[in-house]
Amino acid sequence: MKVTVEKIDDINFIMSGTIDNSVIEEKVTKFKEQAAKEPKADESKEENIEQAAASQVFKEFIDAGIKEAKIDVENILGQPGLRKYEQQENSIYFEVELAISPEIDVNINYEDVVPKYTKPIAAPEAVEAKLVAFSQQHAPFTKLETERAILHGDVAVIDFTGFIDGKTFEGGSAEKFNIKVGSNTFIPGFEEQLVGMEYNQVKDVIVRFPDDYSAEDLAGKETKFVVKLHEIQEQKPEKLDDAFAQKVFGDQTATLDKLRNQLSEQVTAEELSQVYMSELKPKIVENLLAEFDFTLPNNIVEQEIDAKVREKTRSFSEEQHKSYMEDKGKFKELRESVREEARASIKKSLIVEALAKREGIDVHEQEVIAALGYQATMTGQDPQRLVQYYQDNNLMVSAKMGLTEDKLFGVMLGFHKA
Repeated sequence: MKVTVEKIDDINFIMSGTIDNSVIEEKVTKFKEQAAKEPKADESKEENIEQAAASQVFKEFIDAGIKEAKIDVENILGQPGLRKYEQQENSIYFEVELAISPEIDVNINYEDVVPKYTKPIAAPEAVEAKLVAFSQQHAPFTKLETERAILHGDVAVIDFTGFIDGKTFEGGSAEKFNIKVGSNTFIPGFEEQLVGMEYNQVKDVIVRFPDDYSAEDLAGKETKFVVKLHEIQEQKPEKLDDAFAQKVFGDQTATLDKLRNQLSEQVTAEELSQVYMSELKPKIVENLLAEFDFTLPNNIVEQEIDAKVREKTRSFSEEQHKSYMEDKGKFKELRESVREEARASIKKSLIVEALAKREGIDVHEQEVIAALGYQATMTGQDPQRLVQYYQDNNLMVSAKMGLTEDKLFGVMLGFHKA
């Protein structure tokens, strides 16, 4: 096996060469002999012997290229990208692209990239509104004294059973379920159809799960929910005094002023979060991309382009998919349309990773799961389903990167220490 290595720039390499068919055939024979020695041959394994042999030879090809280029394995970035595969008469020709981690000088002054900002101060009226809303949220639910039909804003106690194509599905049913009509915590269109329901009425509610719903088996599906209304409940705000604060804190010495101060801090944090997401974070990213200049790994960029193309085509109709598959030029244009976005995304990730390492910032898996759980709760989704969706679709790494980014930017802005 002879492998030629061409160094494109300071981090990108192209490995090319041919592998004789006889090499793969020898590997297949060896694998079959090993399988025959096993007490019970796994039929599915036998069927995949040729594929396993080809994969092993391809790995040996990569290893030979790495040795030829004298590359430190620890510096390799991502997975090698197959540029060309050509079946010849007696051999297979390969071209593989590989990259090592770029050198990123992290010795920068954060003042050069962090925009100036004024920390918001909670307005007294905003704090009072928060206090009133807080008392409303903590008030016990009580049944309406006089029965009436559901109105927008009511808390309804319902039973529901969901059907897709006439069959129930996991997680689609509940009894004595409290739902606030108009809170947008359920599937779009569900809550609106509850308005006007009378006590003990049974009604069919027809909705469609969003196309981007976390559970792929439900995404985009039309669903019928059979809903029964038991009762309507209300929350009467509690009296705002020290007794209420003591109940909230579980502390007999607590005061209403203490609760008011805590809510003031919460309002400030919420306003600061809005400023961060809409102004500070985008500006930091823009400044970091301008501040750093280094070579990007071509194979990782191409993989990011693939991911962005998949994201764009996810909502395509069957006809649209077919048109892009049949027209190579059109598909190439689609890939090129996201190239700069993909390059910026990879560059940002590499910068964040390098700076996070400098600051000793690390995000653990449990932090990612907790963040996804919070996201699911806030959007009315099932936390376990959302986490499973991220795990099944290899999105945990990107979720971890998002948390790492926010931690890093928080340090840069002085929100908290590393």
